[in-house]
Amino acid sequence: MPPDGPDSWPKNYSRRQWLAFYRVNEMALQGGGLIDGRGEQWWNLPCKPHKGANKTALTTPCDSPIAIRFFMSNNLTVQGIKIRNSPQFHFRFDNCRDVYIESIRISAPALSPNTDGIHIENTNDVGIYNSIISNGDDCVSIGSGCYDVDIKNVTCGPSHGISIGSLGNHNSSACASNITVRDCMIKNSDNGVRIKTWQGGSGAVSGVTFENIHMDNVRNPIIIDQFYCLSKTCTNHTSAVYLSDIQYTSIKGTYDIRSPPMHFACSDSVPCTNITLSDVELLPAKGDVVLDPICWNAYGELQTLSIPPVSCLLEGIPRSILETDAGFCRLN
Repeated sequence: MPPDGPDSWPKNYSRRQWLAFYRVNEMALQGGGLIDGRGEQWWNLPCKPHKGANKTALTTPCDSPIAIRFFMSNNLTVQGIKIRNSPQFHFRFDNCRDVYIESIRISAPALSPNTDGIHIENTNDVGIYNSIISNGDDCVSIGSGCYDVDIKNVTCGPSHGISIGSLGNHNSSACASNITVRDCMIKNSDNGVRIKTWQGGSGAVSGVTFENIHMDNVRNPIIIDQFYCLSKTCTNHTSAVYLSDIQYTSIKGTYDIRSPPMHFACSDSVPCTNITLSDVELLPAKGDVVLDPICWNAYGELQTLSIPPVSCLLEGIPRSILETDAGFCRLN
């Protein structure tokens, strides 16, 4: 356990992470014990999104420690660990390679802010398997510079789902590719499988597969949101992260009727292309009114009949994509 809350945190310690590993090669973190992040007092700081007036964050300093963080490390194994109630993210990997995560359990309350289970950034060759995650944010969040990521047999929720992004904040360039999420269950969550980008960004996300995902009472089971914004002051931009080659196969289950089961909100100026849907069956968790999918500037095809029917995807590839170098990325 770390010190209990901000007032107990030693003044000469970083408030950005608790347990940090830097430039480590061939390390295993494993065992049957419990890591308790004692995050509640951090969650209750007035700068947190749910604590200020009208549930908006106050602009006071708000650093909260990530429980376990790896920097610039390779050949990592995290296995069998139980961790709960981190002040912020539970695990974060920055500039790492060959990361294997197996049979871990992460838990935090559904309303705990920014308690992502696993966040990766500029990290590649990642496997996340056979784990159970429930928290107040994304079960797994995939940031810029990530490629060759495989997520399998993860039970997620309550949570904000499994997300790529957010990407492109502050007009930045973001790239991610070859990401697979398969054989997972998402339950009682605000989102299912999500791609989220800010307006004004650049770069590309491509080669994404969501396959055999079971949804249980999930709001927004399938969502692309290229208008991601955490305030009411975001403005329209003409640039965006280019999304292409995104496949949804065998996505089945029930959705929370407060939101449509499929939501493809693509950039006005940089459309999403080559979205494919196959064997999608999503029914309302309550009642019998099936909501229609929502599409905006989304190009792709329906390869099999779906529930609900999808008729809003546009055909082909738009000329604006053919005539530009949208989504140029170079991944090392």
